[in-house]
Amino acid sequence: MSDKNTSTLQSYIDGATGAVQSAIGSLTNNTSQESTGEAKKDKASLENDASHATAKVGNLTASSSGAITKDDPNRTEGSWNQTVGSAKEAVGGLIGSQDLKNAGARQNAEGKGQEAQGQLNDFGSGIANRVTGAVQGGVAGLAGDREAQLKAQEQHDLGKTQQRGAEADIQKQNS
Repeated sequence: MSDKNTSTLQSYIDGATGAVQSAIGSLTNNTSQESTGEAKKDKASLENDASHATAKVGNLTASSSGAITKDDPNRTEGSWNQTVGSAKEAVGGLIGSQDLKNAGARQNAEGKGQEAQGQLNDFGSGIANRVTGAVQGGVAGLAGDREAQLKAQEQHDLGKTQQRGAEADIQKQNS
């Protein structure tokens, strides 16, 4: 990981270290150590939040790493089919056309499946890119190839953005 990026794993480690340090300070009545531990836990929480930060604009996702990705086409098409299907259902209900209402319900359901498939594609690609980037970065680091390390970091960041974008949409749908 580069210094400009926050790591979820590192934030967990820092949070646990801070909790232990705070507990030891509390048990030994060392307020300085307890305060330092609490500060470390707070910093880890902020780093964790930053690691998961994404911004969605249409079918694009930007993350705290600076990478920008475009959603899998199934996500966009699925969302569109849901919107059109819902509209058909509503119009069918208003005008009393059961056929139009049923067609809208089918299109809406197909759109949900299509969007879910796109989310899975982005999530899977994101994980694959993160792992590949991390492994290639490690190998490049051992070889001392700074250019390859940077390229691997870009692939890792791209994967992280893909994964976080899919996660954000899935969480939004489930809330």
